[in-house]
Amino acid sequence: MFNIKKYIYINNLLKNKSKNTKIIAISKNQSLDDIKNAISHGVSIFGENRVQEAKFKFQKLLEENNNIKLHLTGPLQTNKVKDALKIFEVFHTLDREKLLKEFAKHPDIIKNKSFFIQVNTGKEETKSGVFPENVKNFYKLCEFYKVRNVIGLMCIPPINDSPKKHFKILKEISKEINLDKLSIGMSSDYEKALDFNPTYIRLGTILFGKRN
Repeated sequence: MFNIKKYIYINNLLKNKSKNTKIIAISKNQSLDDIKNAISHGVSIFGENRVQEAKFKFQKLLEENNNIKLHLTGPLQTNKVKDALKIFEVFHTLDREKLLKEFAKHPDIIKNKSFFIQVNTGKEETKSGVFPENVKNFYKLCEFYKVRNVIGLMCIPPINDSPKKHFKILKEISKEINLDKLSIGMSSDYEKALDFNPTYIRLGTILFGKRN
């Protein structure tokens, strides 16, 4: 069930500490009723990890409510790009050349979308993302494939490491390549992320409870 008290608390925290930061309510594996409950309390930005699940839950909602913005916050398979472009407005996990090539096939659509490069700050083998030292060249590849609406960087810190260390790495890279928007901070570390003035924090468990 959507936790309206927690949502209000975090919104008040943002007003005091990081006014430009927006909450993405991560609704992966949450019921349509809980999503509608969140919408009724003013939530308009949602994050989903899977294209088919997002399509099932949000296609009708997006048709009925122009205020709802859907963000893809999980890995994207190249064969799902065409479907993903129909429902998602912002993509947080741009991470490989093969994906850029696929997006490049849809120039008239991607010009109206926004993208974050996912950076694997911990160089974890089990995670997607561009290694920090390769971000600059990957950003140039985005331009080469005419994926031009790259607005910032995203990372998921290693679970057993200090999140601030990784947020700092991301901030430094963002300054180096002149991308000022950051997608950082989840339920467990969003308060630490606020010190870096993120554009988005991605909150699931803290707002909806444990996933089904």
